[in-house]
Amino acid sequence: MLFFLFLCIFKIMLSLQKLQKEIRLYTNPEKAKLLMQFFKTGKGEYAEGDVFLGIMVPTLRNIAKKFNKLPTSDVRSLLGSKFHEERLMALFILTYQFQNGDEKKRSEIFSLYLANTKHINNWDLIDLSAPKIVGDFLFQKGKGIAILKKLAQSHDLWERRIAVLATFQYIKYNSFKESLEIAEMLLHDKHDLIHKSVGWMLREIGKRNQSVEEEFLKKHAKEMPRTMLRYAIERFSEEERKKYLEKF
Repeated sequence: MLFFLFLCIFKIMLSLQKLQKEIRLYTNPEKAKLLMQFFKTGKGEYAEGDVFLGIMVPTLRNIAKKFNKLPTSDVRSLLGSKFHEERLMALFILTYQFQNGDEKKRSEIFSLYLANTKHINNWDLIDLSAPKIVGDFLFQKGKGIAILKKLAQSHDLWERRIAVLATFQYIKYNSFKESLEIAEMLLHDKHDLIHKSVGWMLREIGKRNQSVEEEFLKKHAKEMPRTMLRYAIERFSEEERKKYLEKF
C-alpha cells in the first residue's frame, strides 16, 4: 500500500517536472524582453517585477492540453510561479478542468481561483480565465452579484478587473444587469485598465442590444472617463461617436 502511494506521488511530481521542462524548451529571451515591456513590468508600472519566459499563448495552450489532468495541488503550485507563462498555463489547465468537471470539481476550482487572486495579476491572465471560471460558476449558480460587487469594491486592481470580466459570461447569455451594475460601481475608478474593461463590456452589451447600452450611456456618459467612453462606443457609426465625444 505504501509503495503504491509512493509511486502515485512520484508520478505526480514527475508530471509537473515534465511540464516545466517542456515549457523551458520554448523560452525566448528576446520575446521575453518585449513582453515585459508590453505588460508593463517596470518600476512603478502595474505589473512591476513580473518575469516572462517569452512564450506565446498558442504554444502554452498546446502544452496545457497535454497536461490537462495535472492534479489540483500541482496546478496550485504552478499558479504561484514567478514566471508569467507558468501562471497562465495553470489557468489554462484549471479552465479545462472546470469545464469538464462535475459540480464538486467546479466548486473546488472556483474557490481556488478566488483564494489565489494575488497570482492572477495581469490583464491577460484575467481576461483568459475569469469569464470561463468565475463568470460561468456564478452565472450557473444564479447568485453571483454579491460576490462580483465585493470584488469590484476591492482595493486590488486585479480583483476589480476580475469582477468586470466575469460579467462577460452573463452578457453571452444576454443577461446584462450584472455587468451594468458593476460598470456603475466603477465609473469613477482611477485605473486605465478598469476604464478599458468596463468600456469593453458595455460594447459587448451593445453588440447584442444597442438600446440597452445607449440607455446606460445617456445616464452616465458625462461622468465616464474618456477611455471608457471610447471603448464603449467603438462600434457606433462615426456620426454617433462624434456626437457622444463632442457632447460629453
